[in-house]
Amino acid sequence: MKKGRDLIAMAVALAVALGSLAPLGATATVAWAKEGTTASAAKKKYALHQFTGTVVAMDKSTLTVEKSGKAPQTRVFTRYAEMKTTGSLEKDARVTVYYRDEDGRSVARKVVVKDAEAP
Repeated sequence: MKKGRDLIAMAVALAVALGSLAPLGATATVAWAKEGTTASAAKKKYALHQFTGTVVAMDKSTLTVEKSGKAPQTRVFTRYAEMKTTGSLEKDARVTVYYRDEDGRSVARKVVVKDAEAP
């Protein structure tokens, strides 16, 4: 019986010791989470987003793409000086635009023209 009481006393002492260290561990976890948030925010800033739809208008500096469906949406993209284009970019073409948000503007970095579907 004495071994059982000693074991219980050791378990209680261990629980008290770990309980007093918990605030230190929580502080370290919060500091680590804040660092991770900064890194993920930087990644989001430079991440390429994509938007798929039909070209409704285009000129030398902008590209307007419209998405239809349940939630129709129209976006105007500023063309990046070194924008890459795959396929023939023309009005009424179905495209996927890869873009970045820069200073409140959507800047198209790459445009992929989808092949016309066979009838």
